[in-house]
Amino acid sequence: MPSREEVIEALREVEDPELGMDIVELGLLGDVEVDGPKVHVTYTLTSMACPVGPMIAEDIDRVVRQVPGVEDVEAELTFDPPWSPERMSDDAKFILGIG
Repeated sequence: MPSREEVIEALREVEDPELGMDIVELGLLGDVEVDGPKVHVTYTLTSMACPVGPMIAEDIDRVVRQVPGVEDVEAELTFDPPWSPERMSDDAKFILGIG
């Protein structure tokens, strides 16, 4: 059975190509729920009009399915709460010159 930590680590491979950083560091990852072989990932985007949204969704599905023991992936896009730069890691803020 996959662990939540294994899934989060795999999600570090999913990059927002516009910002060149992964969704975990950018604070786009909302939650990961593991129920046996099923994984539910809640995530957001920097804006509702984000042109790379479909690509990020496909990458989430792809990398999570590569985690041993995962058989089913549900990626749920939400804008509640909306993303803001405060959700970014300190490293991401430093690299992007924020705060």
